[in-house]
Amino acid sequence: MHLTARSAALIALGVATVAVAPNLISAPVSAQIGAPTVAQNTNFPDVGSNYWAQPFIQALAARDIIVGFPDGTYRPDQPVTRAEFAAMIQKAFNQNQVRQLPQGGFRDVRSAYWAASAIQEAYETGFMSGYPGNLFVPNERIPKVQAIISLASGLGLTASSTSTEQVLTTYYTDASTIPSYALSGVASATQANLVVNYPNVNVLNPLTALTRAEAAAHIYQALVRLGQLQPIPGNVAAASYIVGRTAGDSTPNNQDIVSLAGASGSFTVLTSLLKTAGLADTLQQQGPYTVFAPTDEAFAAVPQTTLQQLQQPENRETLLRILRYHVVPGAIATNELKSGNIETAEGQTLNLKVNTNTNQITVNNASVLQSGVQASNGVIYPINQVLIPSNVSLGQKPRNGGDDITPGRATRGVSSYIGVGGNIGLGGDSALAEGNFAVVSKIGLTRFISVRPSAVIGDDTVVLVPISFDFAQRSTDAFNNTFGIAPYIGAGVAIETSDDADVGFLLSGGVDVPLGRRFTLTGAVNAAFLDDTDVGIVLGIGYNFRF
Repeated sequence: MHLTARSAALIALGVATVAVAPNLISAPVSAQIGAPTVAQNTNFPDVGSNYWAQPFIQALAARDIIVGFPDGTYRPDQPVTRAEFAAMIQKAFNQNQVRQLPQGGFRDVRSAYWAASAIQEAYETGFMSGYPGNLFVPNERIPKVQAIISLASGLGLTASSTSTEQVLTTYYTDASTIPSYALSGVASATQANLVVNYPNVNVLNPLTALTRAEAAAHIYQALVRLGQLQPIPGNVAAASYIVGRTAGDSTPNNQDIVSLAGASGSFTVLTSLLKTAGLADTLQQQGPYTVFAPTDEAFAAVPQTTLQQLQQPENRETLLRILRYHVVPGAIATNELKSGNIETAEGQTLNLKVNTNTNQITVNNASVLQSGVQASNGVIYPINQVLIPSNVSLGQKPRNGGDDITPGRATRGVSSYIGVGGNIGLGGDSALAEGNFAVVSKIGLTRFISVRPSAVIGDDTVVLVPISFDFAQRSTDAFNNTFGIAPYIGAGVAIETSDDADVGFLLSGGVDVPLGRRFTLTGAVNAAFLDDTDVGIVLGIGYNFRF
């Protein structure tokens, strides 16, 4: 196809007053030898609820504007020919005639051709034109830019006073690739919210072949422009692909990530697991966060026994690792996604690949199903697989399971750790009663029990060995930030290591505060009953192990 030569000669189309007759049946490739015979269907097996253009396609199918192929599929990614697009225009719009096709019509469109009447009407109503030499080239795949300017011309759109260049460079990072003949038409269509870009709303890809999904999306937006259809609501993912859509075009989305995911109906398993793990509260806070969210279909590929096992209390840490691996701190818009590694809240990296040629985005081995869905505190990207961090295997029983004694394991509070800190003395005559350097640790034994050896180092160094009961981690809101805290209480022995060594009873209690995957902040009040009652507060930070 010599697009440049033909495009340069594309005729400017006329202006018409328009009305709609919503009874289009699009002409699939198989219909080129006659009218489609497939029955009306609004639920195509290859257009799932998570498919990016599903709202556009389903809405037009429900109004008999489009139908699928005889096998019941819609084939949304199949390219559209110029003849097929003319057939869609014929059925979607009932335009007034603004010009007449010359006697004999186009040389390459015989009167018996299946789309001859559609081509004639698309020409005479001002939507489409031919190429030099009185050719229409009906079987040529129509570039996206031609479809856009056809709709703009047929609807009689004109650009506002804002310069064409300013409009195009504002909305498209690839504005320089738009052919010169199409600049004004694309600008006017953009300002009228006719343009729909997937997966990156800022990348037009003007010369790529229009797909059946894109055709449905653009025709839907043209009917919205005419007042024949309602705009896609702002909290529906498809709305995020409409170029130039403002908050006033649809219902603003004030839902947080968890609420938005729960309301969509596509992430019921994910939202349930977030609540089970105690991560839902965090993702409902200010953030912002970027969440690569596996759909229910993605979780269906995980054995149900594994999902049930992950939801057991003893496996909470493993579940948290998996869920945090899907969360990236900060809100990353679709046009900001770039190939490379990004660090997750779990501390491990995800590998992003952005292919601008095929409009495909992958994260590890999972495909991003649509561009980012904006929530009040971040962005959600639906994906078709569950992402598993390298230190977790779903094919094995998660570590830290059961109540067997396993030194170094995580308890239901936090991971085991070793670290340093300082002691604040409150009373007594040992090192515990003075300001001193301290070594702290936690060694999980069972799901509930850990031993926490520590030492307050001074003139009369005191070694503390409490056995603690660890409570489940919970969330708390402090200074508008959400923290997880894990309280514990314990008792054991205190050993004073001076010349007249003394051993006494010890009471201890405190909290652990996880600081990501690697570190834990800890604070404890210790009371040692030695010669005197020695009381001190130990504050420290530990490095997690066996996570």
